[in-house]
Amino acid sequence: MRLESMIPSIPAELVAALDHSCGIRTDTDLLFSGSSLDIIKKLPLGTVTLSDLEKFTELVAKQASVPGHRGDEILAAIGRISEKHTQASCGVKELDDLVGSFGDSRVFEISGAKGSGKTALALQIVIQGLLADADSCVLWIDTSGDFSAEMTAQLVRYFDITVSNKVLERLQVSLGFNIEAVHDVLEALHISLSSSRTVGPRVRWIVLDSITPLLLPSLSAVSSQGHAMMTTFMRRLRELSQTFGITILVINGTSASAPFNQSSAFASTIRKPALGPSFTFMTDCTLWLSKMKDMPDSEGPFSVHVAEVFRSRATRSNTWCTFQIRHGILSSTSDL
Repeated sequence: MRLESMIPSIPAELVAALDHSCGIRTDTDLLFSGSSLDIIKKLPLGTVTLSDLEKFTELVAKQASVPGHRGDEILAAIGRISEKHTQASCGVKELDDLVGSFGDSRVFEISGAKGSGKTALALQIVIQGLLADADSCVLWIDTSGDFSAEMTAQLVRYFDITVSNKVLERLQVSLGFNIEAVHDVLEALHISLSSSRTVGPRVRWIVLDSITPLLLPSLSAVSSQGHAMMTTFMRRLRELSQTFGITILVINGTSASAPFNQSSAFASTIRKPALGPSFTFMTDCTLWLSKMKDMPDSEGPFSVHVAEVFRSRATRSNTWCTFQIRHGILSSTSDL
């Protein structure tokens, strides 16, 4: 921090004298250039008194230091966030148990091939959350323009037709076709959540559908710029999640994995999550979905899917379960 930024808390004449006579321009220079007595000897006579210099040095140290927090205060704050953000369910017990529920301040990666159920799962999670918490809302960031309002309304009516309109009012959809546009959306959200004047439902879920077209074009084997961009973006998501108690669902595409994906329990899995091997360590859980088969039925055809946890901070990794999707709605295969 430059001392110029602390004017007028520190007199401009003193800042200029410290620069010209002592070469002291920043907080680091002032705090580690010797004692106040050593510094005052180098200053022109009458520039400042010793007691005032010590007072200004103390002010700089206080401004430059990180506020301290006791462990019990941090634990209490986390508890308050958890109370506000209850454990969320997707409506399929086996899936909830697999990841330890879809609530809390966590960032989930949901990956899988097209038709594996990624968007359907994310949509069902947030709809269930909106129905369970009338004071919550969802920010859905659509990066491809494929968000289906019709499918969303149909899903809400299926679970609770009496409150469908009120629930849909609390689902906000923003378009973001490039990383800069998404950064703008997140910055606006951060400002809104930080404001003490914010009233009404608060954002408890963010869905990014999908992250792949935002970051993949910038990734390169010969340059680290794209990786740095990805790291910065994911850190921003984690900061939002931890600061405001938000669950973030990041939908990711796939890339080839020859001859098969070694993280999967099934040798038939020949795809893997996109964006490289380091991306999985930027989230709290990597959930991989795959479609097994289509099934005919008198009540309408349905498909059977597998969900695998490739990596998780909260539950066991390398575990899996099955679920079914009928008319866009996820349910347990035990209902078969």
